[in-house]
Formats: sequence, structure tokens, C-alpha cells
Amino acid sequence: MKERFTSDKDNLRLDVFLAEKTDKTRSAVAKAIEEGRVLLNGKAPSKTGVKISLGDVVEVDIPDPRPISAKAQDIPIDILYEDNDIVVVNKPQGMVTHPASGSPDGTLVNALLYRVSDLSGINGEIRPGIVHRLDKDTSGVLVVAKNDAAHLALSKQISTKKALRYYYALVVGNIAEDEGKIEKSIARSKKDRKQMAVSEEGRNALTLYKVIERFKGYTLVECELRTGRTHQIRVHMKSIGHPVVGDPVYGKASPLAPFGQLLHAHKLVLYHPVSGQQMTFTAPVNEAFASALSKLGFSGDLNK
Repeated sequence: MKERFTSDKDNLRLDVFLAEKTDKTRSAVAKAIEEGRVLLNGKAPSKTGVKISLGDVVEVDIPDPRPISAKAQDIPIDILYEDNDIVVVNKPQGMVTHPASGSPDGTLVNALLYRVSDLSGINGEIRPGIVHRLDKDTSGVLVVAKNDAAHLALSKQISTKKALRYYYALVVGNIAEDEGKIEKSIARSKKDRKQMAVSEEGRNALTLYKVIERFKGYTLVECELRTGRTHQIRVHMKSIGHPVVGDPVYGKASPLAPFGQLLHAHKLVLYHPVSGQQMTFTAPVNEAFASALSKLGFSGDLNK
């Protein structure tokens, strides 16, 4: 549906403005901008985060989501929590979050459609209910919306950094500092469009990290995502010379990680979209991650 808006605000990001005006998620707005379906004063903007001024005219054509059509499949999944508005799962390593090219089924969405009666339709037929995603070989906590109101509320929590996401990562080499932050913009790689890269032309990205334990040639860290860019932790850790162990894209294969990168979303803190209650969900590290740490002599408990 085509819509036209005149900005009543000054110095506001275009994607934020449209998300407020259309009740669409910022990811849907960003996709529309990237696909040339948004005009700012009659011209296609160069990036999603361009600032608009008072009186600017914005035209947008964001199609309504098509009915959900991904097929339900009886695939076992670990549901940590469920009520009328949200489902929280522990996604296993090796499972794709939603259908995509090369992965038409066998995904978390297919499993959810079999076990959950309702999912929000904001992201259309391919990604029903998916508020945020985890890479195929990244395991851990992920929240799913069961209705559109919950979806919009959760998306806003993530975009405003009210929801907190914590990951465990085993990285190559020893990080000297006990804690730190990586604030580097991320964009599509100009060399390979399937990869992301640190770029001044990209979107702002911030990762906080703290060292849990150092081993010979490796460091176990906890990372907090303050933004949610694609492959953010993997790209950021590579950028400081400490790629995630077993990452075939931004690092290299490792016998310690036979099934992919050792990256696990272990904790999610959010506010219930209806009651407003703060909720914390945790998930134990997967077997491959636990095995790698055991081989390195780790004696701590990441699951307490």
C-alpha cells in the first residue's frame, strides 16, 4: 500500500520516522528503502539511516504481508516458555531460523508452526513470529511473537536497546583487556555480498565484551549486543583479531568446533509485551560448546 507523509520532526532517522508512521518493523522499513520503494522528496535515499528534516515529504510502498504459508513440520524444539503472546525457545546449533534460499524447510519456523497455534504475521509467510534471528550455527535463546501487537512491542524493545541479549563466545587468541567495547559500523561486504564487514558506510554497531577465562590460544568471553546487525559479534571479534572459534566465514574451521562457530545466545532479558513484567530467560550451552570447553580444561559453570 502506497502512503505519503510530511515530516513533522527534524533531524530524525528516516527508518525510525517510517516505523512510527506505518507501524511496520524497522527491518521491514529498511528492506523497503534498500529495494527502492521509499522516496524522500522525490528521490531514493542512499541509506536507511539518512536524517530527515521538518517538512520533508516521504513516499513509501510497503506491501501488506502475505498469508503465512510455510508448512508445519513435526521437528523437536526446546520451548523454554510460552503464553498467549510470546514463545521463547532454545534454538539448536545447525538449525536455520526461517526458510530461505537453500533452506526451504526444516527450520525453526517450520517447527513452530507445528507446535504453536498462532504466530504474528508481520514478517509474512517466510518469517512468521520472528522478531530477531540467530545464525544457523549459533544456538541459544530466541523470542517469538504470537501476535502482531507483541511483535511490534518486542521489536521496539530491541531497537531501543531496552531488551538485553548476552552471548558466550570462544574466540581465537588471548584478549589482553578484561573487558571492552567494539563500536564499529557494519555493512555488506563489497567483496562478497553474502558477508558483512566493518565499514564507515555501514550502520552503527556496538558490542560489549568481558573475559570469563583465558586458555592457551583461546579466550572465553561474554558479549552483550547493544545493536543487532547481521553477524555482528562474528564481524566485531574478527575486527579486533580474535575471530570466533570454528567460524568458517570470518575465521577458519577448527577441530574444537566440528559443527560451526562456538557462539551461544545464553541470556535474554525483556519486558513482557502485555504485562510489562521484566523477564529473564537463559539456555545452557550446546554439547559442542561444552565439549570444547572441557577439552581446554574449563572448570566453571556457564549454566548457573
